[in-house]
Amino acid sequence: MNVDVLLGLQWGDEGKGKIVDVLTPKYDIISRFQGGPNAGHTLEFNNVKHILHTIPSGIFRENKINIIGNGVVIDPIIFKQEIDKLHDVGIDISKNLYISKKAHLILPTHRLLDAASEEKKGKTKIGSTLKGIGPTYKDKIGRDGLRVGDLIHNFDVKYNSRIDNHKVMLTEFFKYNYEETLNACEKDWFEGINVLKSFKIVDTEHMINEALIAGKSILAEGAQGTLLDIDFGSYPFVTSSNTICAGACTGLGIAPQKIGNVFGIFKAYCTRVGMGPFPTELNDDTGTKLRDAGNEYGSTTGRPRRCGWLDLVALKYSVMLDGVTELIMMKGDVLDDFDTIKICVGYEIDGEVVEHFPFELTDDVKPVYVELPGWKTDLTQIKDQNEFPEELNNYISFIEDEMNIPISIASVGPNRAQTIFLEKE
Repeated sequence: MNVDVLLGLQWGDEGKGKIVDVLTPKYDIISRFQGGPNAGHTLEFNNVKHILHTIPSGIFRENKINIIGNGVVIDPIIFKQEIDKLHDVGIDISKNLYISKKAHLILPTHRLLDAASEEKKGKTKIGSTLKGIGPTYKDKIGRDGLRVGDLIHNFDVKYNSRIDNHKVMLTEFFKYNYEETLNACEKDWFEGINVLKSFKIVDTEHMINEALIAGKSILAEGAQGTLLDIDFGSYPFVTSSNTICAGACTGLGIAPQKIGNVFGIFKAYCTRVGMGPFPTELNDDTGTKLRDAGNEYGSTTGRPRRCGWLDLVALKYSVMLDGVTELIMMKGDVLDDFDTIKICVGYEIDGEVVEHFPFELTDDVKPVYVELPGWKTDLTQIKDQNEFPEELNNYISFIEDEMNIPISIASVGPNRAQTIFLEKE
């Protein structure tokens, strides 16, 4: 058996949580492999909306194993909040959630360092979610991080040493007043640690590879999006981890030849949260219309998302990096009321049209568009592919021809049931 990987192909917020939930019945194990609680995976079924930040999106299906892999960074406070919310709706995940000993912990001072760093950058800030994720990965790479397994290995000494070091940084470098905030945060943090310790903390790399040998099927759930990858995204306006398919190998401890299908998820348009260039962004009534129709507000931060037309230059780049085998198009219904829909097929840079994603995106990059007729149909009521309007079929075919990869699923609404599996002739 191989590990199938599900990834976002844009700047995040593509709808990965919903599709993981839909696909989970086909798998024995669902695993998160990178990122932190800046991920906000929204699932909706039985007219109830659920938002997950750290826990894999397969948790709502019975008898499925869910794993938080070593590449994830965990905030115990947010983790406890997730557990409490699940308990409130009668869901007990204590028996089917496993956590890697090698996953790193977001400390209370990591949040403070995140806020202090953004404040110091002023106008050059990157638009961090201020969850402490970047500073946690910095400590990880600097070999100063605390891991979940440290909770049972001389934890107090390691914790106090790291906190003291952070206090010096906050005081001497950032000139940041932290004491009152830190005291309140530490109380909640240690309550979260107690909850975290009540779960199965194991060497998940062994668990996953033994499951593969036993013939178990595994789906790796990505967070954020390919264009936010620390190496290949629109640097420096990126996240702190490898969001591409290769990140599943390092984030779970699996060999590259164990990767199977790669599901690439994209919206029928584009969104972005935070700072950074966005070639197809629409700072006009059309952009507002997309935001309102798509309810484009961050599930983690509540921040309004920047909206624009679909960008095939960026999408081709993501497909190349990830080795995508199947495409999944989300939120087609958001475009229901548009007479004309644009798709970016090239960038004009210094008077030259290019089709390759450049080394650095700047505000001078101008999108080159083609226009397609809209379908002017309420897709949310559609139950079958045969009901698709011709214009929607043409939109899908245009993307498939440009990508040279099939679209296997089209989502026409937020609910679990509003998911259409596409059959090819």
